[in-house]
Amino acid sequence: MFKIALIGAGRIGKIHAANAVAHPALTLSHVVDPVAANAQALSAETGAQVTTLDAVLADPDVAGVIVASATDAHLDHCLAAHAAGKAIFCEKPLDMDLARAAGAALKGARLFLGFNRRFDPNFQALKARLADGSVGALESLQITSNDPRPPPIAYVKVSGGLFKDMAIHDFDMARWLLGEEPVEVFAWGSCLVDPAIGQAGDIDTARTVLKTASGKLCVIANSRRSGFGYDQRIEAYGSAGLVRADNVLESTVQVWGEAGAQADRFQNFFLDRYAAAYRAEMAHFADMLAGKTQASVGYADGVAALALAEAAAQSLRTGQPVRL
Repeated sequence: MFKIALIGAGRIGKIHAANAVAHPALTLSHVVDPVAANAQALSAETGAQVTTLDAVLADPDVAGVIVASATDAHLDHCLAAHAAGKAIFCEKPLDMDLARAAGAALKGARLFLGFNRRFDPNFQALKARLADGSVGALESLQITSNDPRPPPIAYVKVSGGLFKDMAIHDFDMARWLLGEEPVEVFAWGSCLVDPAIGQAGDIDTARTVLKTASGKLCVIANSRRSGFGYDQRIEAYGSAGLVRADNVLESTVQVWGEAGAQADRFQNFFLDRYAAAYRAEMAHFADMLAGKTQASVGYADGVAALALAEAAAQSLRTGQPVRL
């Protein structure tokens, strides 16, 4: 059993806490949060001890930490945990600022970055089809990621913007599936969903095109509102066909009648859609602690995704493609 501590008892922290408690190789021993009520509530649910960050880092029995704190604290918490010799499971993004993230003293850190979509069973199956040549050589990707509804404006103001908060998952997926680094980025964006998002200095709708050195193309479609549930699809076009991963439904039940066949709704929230991926992430972290594997998504991946997010934002501002 490996003792781990959780930094951040908010929405995503609660998910990671539940998965850690459920894993047979892990013990969630401590929880840290600046809001005492959040820490106490999670302690009551999990049995983890409420404590301070300094106490966690000084405890030799704590093998690893989960960083699920506020986004602007991720990098500082990772640096502190690395300095203390802890293994780290950090939520995305690594930081809001590319220069700061790229210059961080984290090379060689046992750092697992939480790009959870790589662990989704559907997307892993899609990648396996690409790897086994089922559709020939990959030529282009279409990644669609639309939220069911916009987040609160208070969240938008501190999120870092659509590219760093939302599309950064898609930038990581593009890198993972393309098999080579994008070298050019062009982005369009608008505020079509909620004028308050524009007033907060952000966009709510975007189309981003990535191009690799060999000419592969990836189009990423993002919106803060789909109007029909949580829309998560990938289409990969190869020289011999297409492989696609579609949306996940609430159930497989269909109603057939004179008007045709009616299926169930799409899953409506990321915590439902990616529940299996979050569990798989925690299992991967447990394997890291046991020395069975190294982080499959690490520091360099976090910096690369952040570089694409900043390039997209620059392209949006200038109206020009950005070369990396």
